[in-house]
Amino acid sequence: MTKNQVKEILDRVLTWPPKRQEDAARVLSEMEAQDASPYRLTDEQVAEIGRRRADFAAGSERYATDEEMAALWKKCGL
Repeated sequence: MTKNQVKEILDRVLTWPPKRQEDAARVLSEMEAQDASPYRLTDEQVAEIGRRRADFAAGSERYATDEEMAALWKKCGL
């Protein structure tokens, strides 16, 4: 995407309703903050996240229950 294309999109954003402009500004601010973060996922970590999300969507993976988490914390001494 060229700088002119980005500018065209940003110019159109200024014609949006105020709430949508706020949404756009929030998303862009978050992207900027992410770029400033020292933390980066490896390609393997990104692939693992994709796999786990697919497993959750397929129903083959689930979140731990409150009881399971309480037992884990107890086991860890917390």
